[in-house]
Order: sequence, then C-alpha cells, then structure tokens
Amino acid sequence: MKKSTLALAVAVAAIAQQAHSAGFIEDSKATLGLRNFYINTDNRDGAPTASSRSKNAEWGQGFDLRFISGFTQGTVQFGVDAIGLYGLRLDSSRANHGNYSGTASGGTVFPTDGNKAVDDFASLGVTGKVKISQTVAKIGTLQPNNPVIKTNDGRLLPQTFQGGEIVSNEIKDLTLTAGQIESAKGRNSSNNENLSIAGANKSSNYDTGKFSNKFYYAGADYKITKDLTASYYFGELKDFYSQNFLGLVHNWAIGPGVLKSDLRYYRSRDNGSNGNTTAYYTSGYYNDGAKPTTLGKVDNDLYSYLALYSVNGHTFGGGYQYTKGDSDFPWLNQGDGSSNSTTTDMQIQKFARAGERTWQARYAYDFAKVGVPGLTAGIVYLKGTNIQTTTGDKSEWERDITLAYVVPEGPLKNLGVAWKNAMWRTDVATRDQDENRLIVSYSIPLL
Repeated sequence: MKKSTLALAVAVAAIAQQAHSAGFIEDSKATLGLRNFYINTDNRDGAPTASSRSKNAEWGQGFDLRFISGFTQGTVQFGVDAIGLYGLRLDSSRANHGNYSGTASGGTVFPTDGNKAVDDFASLGVTGKVKISQTVAKIGTLQPNNPVIKTNDGRLLPQTFQGGEIVSNEIKDLTLTAGQIESAKGRNSSNNENLSIAGANKSSNYDTGKFSNKFYYAGADYKITKDLTASYYFGELKDFYSQNFLGLVHNWAIGPGVLKSDLRYYRSRDNGSNGNTTAYYTSGYYNDGAKPTTLGKVDNDLYSYLALYSVNGHTFGGGYQYTKGDSDFPWLNQGDGSSNSTTTDMQIQKFARAGERTWQARYAYDFAKVGVPGLTAGIVYLKGTNIQTTTGDKSEWERDITLAYVVPEGPLKNLGVAWKNAMWRTDVATRDQDENRLIVSYSIPLL
C-alpha cells in the first residue's frame, strides 16, 4: 500500500497544478446516489446456532457520492476521481444481526462491534488517473469488473479495491486490461483488508485466516465481428491460485429476435503456499484413498454455456455449467460478501462446488413493450447436482424473482424500487434459506 499511496500523492499533486485546464472541469461529473436497503433472511430447517440464527434482518440508508473528473490538456493528461460512502443503520438488533456470534468482521449489511451492528460506517476513496492517447492508467480506489475480478454491489454500499489498473484501446476493436490489487474494502466494512479465498478466509476472521496483498490480472477483449467477441484473461492471487479464462459471446439475429450465446471456460490451479501449506487450503472434496477431507489445494476446471433469446420485450434463457476437479471454483473471497463472473452467481448461492453440474432456466420481461417503460420483471431457476462431499453426492436448487421499476421521466426521474425474492434448498449439511430484499434508490446529478 505504501507504493500505491506515494504514486497517488504524486498524481494528485500533478493534477492540482493543472486543475484550471479546459477539460478537467468541463468534463467533470458528480452524482449523489441514495439507496434504502432492507434484507430479511429466513434460515429454515435445522436448529439455530450462534453463527446461523433462524432470522436475520437489517435495514439501512446508504449514500454514495461520486466525482469523476475530465482530463487536463496535453499529450499526457491527468485527472482524479473520488468516492465517498456512508451507511446509516435504521434497524438491526443483536438478535437479527447477520454476525450474531461476533466471530466475523461484519454482518449481512453492517460492520460488527462486539456482536452488534454499528450505528453507521463510512469510507473515502481517491483515484488518480493518467491518459495518453487511448490508454488510461488509474491508481487508488478501483471497482474492476472482468472475468477474473468482479466488484460486489449487492448490499447497502458497494465493495471497493485498492490498486492500479491500465486499460488500452489503441487498436481498433481490441481492449487490453492489466492491473494489480492489494486490498479490498468489503460491502459491510470501512476498512481495507488483504485478499483471500473460501476455506482460508475463516469467514472474514482476519485474526485466524490467511490473506495475500498481491492479486495480478491481465486480459484482452477482441471484437472479431460486430456480433462476435472473444476474451482471454489471467488472474493470480499470490500464494492461493492462478486462473485462466477463455470466453466467446455471439449475437445472432433469428426471426424477430436475437439469440445471445455466452460460452466460458476457467482453468484454476494452486499457487505458492496453497499447494503445500494447510492454512492456505481452499474448500472442496479431496479423496486420495485415505479419509476424504474438505480442504486442499486449488484444482478446478469450469465450463459453462448460457443462451438468451430476446424478442418483443421477452427474454428466454437456458444454460448449463460443469465443474471438474477436487476444489470448489476459486475467486477473490474474503468472506465478507463477494461476487464472481460465472453465469450461476445468484442472490444466495454460486453453484460452483467441486463436481457440481448445474442447469438453469430464466425468463425476463420489459413492460415498456406494453406502455409501461421502466418496469421489468424476471425469474431464474437453477438446479445443481453431483456436489462432491464426504457423505456422498449432494444437490441444491435456487429460485430468484426480481420486480423493479425506475421512473423514466419527470421530477422523480431515476427513482427506483426493486423487490428481490430468493429461495434456496439443499441436502448439503447446511440450512435452507428464504430471502427478501427491498431496495429504493435515487440518483441526483450534482455536476
């Protein structure tokens, strides 16, 4: 972090000297995002424990203030972005807090103080940026989204990362990306912490888990034709795993609609200490002839295909995902809420355990086609089987429903309301879940 902080300070100093330049102010934007977020989780079947209460419910108001500058003039152009996040607790008693035992760093929505949710939490991030031709380098607070690293925004406030990233569009139809991440601020935290994976993170217990401050990634997206895009990415979390990704996305006009095909492959293997030190092991199913265990080195291949056909406001979808190897699919996961770029990353579960095979079906409708712009609805169903465990093959399923409305025009333009309902059932040794989220959002342009 010291190198990043020094580089950021130098960049900001250079920007301060040229802040009056045309473009820096004229192209700047500032917005205030408001999000009122309520979540209710019902852990069903089985007896409650200190870490798995029967009911968790939290409610808060979030504020997301963002400033995105333009660039100064010249061959080498400078800019600076900033993000201020503040979350206010409206309701979350100890009995309903998502971290009742107090062993993790935070609950479902809020950080934990002892074993209770804090009253509020906040963070500030600054990003210095430099542009030369069609290449932009950023250092500081980042929110990357690509096949090997994805920012989570599923709670009151979004996740952020600290590091540097370069994105280049010098060659037509080709985008090159490279970066290094040192730490992450979870969606329920004010602190930047080092990086980890499932199994080693000890459910975001930073005193007992194992973590790394080096995640490297690089990749390319190439638009072969106007309807076909190919992608390759590489990611490596030092001492945990290395990952290669290949992807193809194709759009095909069929009749009155368009068929989108999304084909993905991930190859993940152990790196450094993960291959020989038990404290760095990840989750999975390991059977070497002795007693089967649930922790070991990263060893996973994931294949998936998702087809979406869109016509007259309707979107019909179906897909299949297959995991092969001893370990679960790995991604940056500190245990405090995270996302990956698989097609099965749902509201509750990921469907990417060792050996798991998942079918999915989905449907969505845009009511603008019947005269109600801004209203959308969708449903997704997934069924995962062949989950490898020490007690035999297991299965799970999840059904997610989303109903959302965003005011398209008038004095309340951009006011949004969304209801998300999820039901998850499994015969793995954990409790079933029902979950509801109610989200009211509003974006106010300031510049």
